[in-house]
Amino acid sequence: MRIIDTDKWSEIIDTLFRHKLRTSLTALGVGWGIFMLVLLLGAGKGLQNGVEHNFRDDAVNSLWLYDGQTSIAYKGMPVGRQIQFKNQDYDALENIEGIEYKTGRFYLRGEYVIRYEDKSSSYNTRAVHPDHKYLENTQMDIGRFINQTDLDQKRKVTVIGKLVAEELFDKFEENPKFPIGKWVILGDVPFQVVGVFSDAGSEREMQNVYLPITTAQLAFNGKDKINQLMITVGDASVEESNAIAKEIQKDFAARHKFSPEDDRAVRVRNNVEEFEKFQMLFLFIRGFVWTVSLMTILAGIIGVSNIMLIIVKERTKEIGVRKALGATPYSIVSLIVSEAIVITSVAGFFGLTLGVAAIMGMKILVGDAGEDSFFRNPEVDLYVVLIAIGLLIISGALAGFFPAYKAAKIAPIVALRAD
Repeated sequence: MRIIDTDKWSEIIDTLFRHKLRTSLTALGVGWGIFMLVLLLGAGKGLQNGVEHNFRDDAVNSLWLYDGQTSIAYKGMPVGRQIQFKNQDYDALENIEGIEYKTGRFYLRGEYVIRYEDKSSSYNTRAVHPDHKYLENTQMDIGRFINQTDLDQKRKVTVIGKLVAEELFDKFEENPKFPIGKWVILGDVPFQVVGVFSDAGSEREMQNVYLPITTAQLAFNGKDKINQLMITVGDASVEESNAIAKEIQKDFAARHKFSPEDDRAVRVRNNVEEFEKFQMLFLFIRGFVWTVSLMTILAGIIGVSNIMLIIVKERTKEIGVRKALGATPYSIVSLIVSEAIVITSVAGFFGLTLGVAAIMGMKILVGDAGEDSFFRNPEVDLYVVLIAIGLLIISGALAGFFPAYKAAKIAPIVALRAD
């Protein structure tokens, strides 16, 4: 018994090549569906990677609070009153349930020049609390981050970004620990370097300089001012994070005497909500991609089915002869189903190949995309595509089965009389 029926496959290939145009157009419909599936899935993944890349710098479970101006008159006080965060506001966050980490930011206005020996440059300087490293996903390479003792004792210490260390310290590359313990001059105030950090965000983030917030408030005439507050809310849902935000606004409204309904007095950026919006958007995009692609593939399958009907009708007499000579219904059905499978599988393979090639070309084109690009590293899960091709082949087999089954049931004498 032969494992491969070479006569049957030779006949199938000969039949397909005798009708090149018909075969090509049928395969084109199927191949185009797979190509579009791969291309759209890859593009959608590239968009998702870009957005998630831009979120990597900050904790996605965070709330950012900005002071603003009142927009609602309250208890005789005018609209437009400026709200200024203070140290007491940071301390009050301790009483809000659901907060995991918290930090304030005091900005040194403008970029301060930092000097070390004969090297100097200006960098963005932030004064923060110890938990700030969790909000910004700061990664300590050498040394440590700012701690509570630094704040309590108002120590003149600083944590600098990796790019700052590279620019200020010539010996940094050969000895990464060299900056630790060295004194740099920020403005006119000396600070001792206690750590060097990297950041998952852009290179711009590694050009930052961090100071203890209490030290900066004292040294740079900040009194007890805080420019921004940031918290994380653990694994809280969007609804829970919004409830925490409302509780904070209510607490701050009582302290600063503004209406609890005044969203402009204290503005809240809910990254939990923003991230979920993007996740829902990508879910919709993936659903749309699958719908469009599967409809395209379905159109191709219908084309295969129609072609199989035509083929069966053209070969009705031939089928009658085969049955008169003793051909079994199984041999007739398997012949026609095999033709359908060949068309769909070959077309699916070429569609997949072209789709992958297009994604690779897209990846090369966006390879130099900037750090803030919303489209990067397009890719497609081949496991998903292979499942789609498997379904395609099964559909192709079904598309050929029903016309073939109908033909196999025709009596030989009836088939021989067909026009």
